[in-house]
Amino acid sequence: MFASLRVRNYRLFFSGQVISNVGTWMQRIAQDWLVFQLSGNNPVALGIAVAFQFTPTLLLSLWAGVLADRVDKRRMLILIQSINCLQATLLGVLNLTGVVQIWHVYLLCMMLGITSAIEVPTRQSFVAEMVGRDQIANAVALNSSIFNLARIVGPAIAGFAITWVGTGWLFIANAVSTIAVVTGLALMNPAKLFRGPAIPRAKGQLMEGLRYVRHRSDLVTVMVLMFFVSTFGITYFTSLPIVAANVFHTQADGYGLLSTLVAVGTFVGALLSARRGIKSRPRVRTMLIAAAGLGLFEFITAFMPTYLAFGLGLIPLGFATITFLNTANALVQTSVTPEMRGRVMGIYVLVLIGGNPIGGPMTGWMADAFGGRSPFYIGGAISLIAAVVCAVVLIRRGGVSLPVRRFGNGLRVLKRERV
Repeated sequence: MFASLRVRNYRLFFSGQVISNVGTWMQRIAQDWLVFQLSGNNPVALGIAVAFQFTPTLLLSLWAGVLADRVDKRRMLILIQSINCLQATLLGVLNLTGVVQIWHVYLLCMMLGITSAIEVPTRQSFVAEMVGRDQIANAVALNSSIFNLARIVGPAIAGFAITWVGTGWLFIANAVSTIAVVTGLALMNPAKLFRGPAIPRAKGQLMEGLRYVRHRSDLVTVMVLMFFVSTFGITYFTSLPIVAANVFHTQADGYGLLSTLVAVGTFVGALLSARRGIKSRPRVRTMLIAAAGLGLFEFITAFMPTYLAFGLGLIPLGFATITFLNTANALVQTSVTPEMRGRVMGIYVLVLIGGNPIGGPMTGWMADAFGGRSPFYIGGAISLIAAVVCAVVLIRRGGVSLPVRRFGNGLRVLKRERV
């Protein structure tokens, strides 16, 4: 389960991420709650903040993928993390001095969005450089495990800390936590990285990446399904403060607990993904089943009558979510050539995060117009339909191995090539 940790460079990266991700989630909870307070509990304002944070992905992620194939990824990540430290510090100081206004938060969300648009494809493709091709699936799953362990610890700390000291100190704590990532990256041995061939600057590299994906039906399926699920389904993270405050009438600690329950499911799912990552390669079938489960659990959870029942429903939802995300990520990373990995990951990040400028405001609008539960049952239904449609298309093309019942002559199994 922890095979990738035998690699020293990855251990340094992993250790820094353990600390930094806790700070990131503390800031995420504090930022959402601050926007909610400054706007008078307006769900639309929360959706606007999400849009400001993720709009840069639409504009920059493809270019960032090309950049990731050209530059020293380790040095780029050090620069980006330093900028993120500055962003969190500015937001914390504005908050603690009592001068923060909602436009300040929007502006700094945009700043974070710009750095994230460049950082995510760089970091995703850097995983392969640290551990090599054979360990990618395991390393991706371990990254998710610490990310989601942080989602258990971070929101739990943030929910109670907000009631004790307010939101400002949580931004400062996140700024301090980024130092761990920078330190780990600085201590790495560059000679031990599994770097691909250098990609010189040339015209048409972005279009080359797009053509590469277009001619790969497996990658197209991942991208299409990821767009629908991330835009309409996984936006339930944005809906949690709305449900906590407007449906169940709880305070920040209630929101933090809901986020923690999601993270319990995602953490368990990430550990199981890490175990699968050392035994077998990722499969499209696993991704499709996880996407369908995500949609189904999200739809069911929307109608849970009590706060406790709703919270417990978030655990299997979190499990299905991280299984889908990890499998899709590993499928992409293990099936592309090293010289194309940055550009393909840029496209992947575009469809993963790029739908948030649509999904964020849409979630706020739906919650305002149809009630706080509506983003869950609408997003769940769309995710389930998208998974079923993609599965039907692949089965017709012979891309997934599934049993087919035929009546009259008994049960027959059609064997198709496993993907």
